[in-house]
Amino acid sequence: MNFYISLGGPVTFKNATLPKEVAKMVPEDRLLIETDCPFLAPHPNRGKRNEPAYVKLVAEKIAELRGVNYNELSNQTTENAKRFFGIE
Repeated sequence: MNFYISLGGPVTFKNATLPKEVAKMVPEDRLLIETDCPFLAPHPNRGKRNEPAYVKLVAEKIAELRGVNYNELSNQTTENAKRFFGIE
């Protein structure tokens, strides 16, 4: 269907089983990561104001769930974002 899926802080929540399953299933070339700032800060900052710097925590969790290296996931999602926004 040619769409992207973006995941944020809830994927790091202890009982968030659905976002974790989605994180494992989304094709790597269609995955984006976001902060959803100022809401839904990732664990361990849950309940606090979300900040763009916390996107790393989301990426780390998704990399863990997918069984891939953090740098590999970061590079892939950066390329996906560039493609989505038309940035070369």
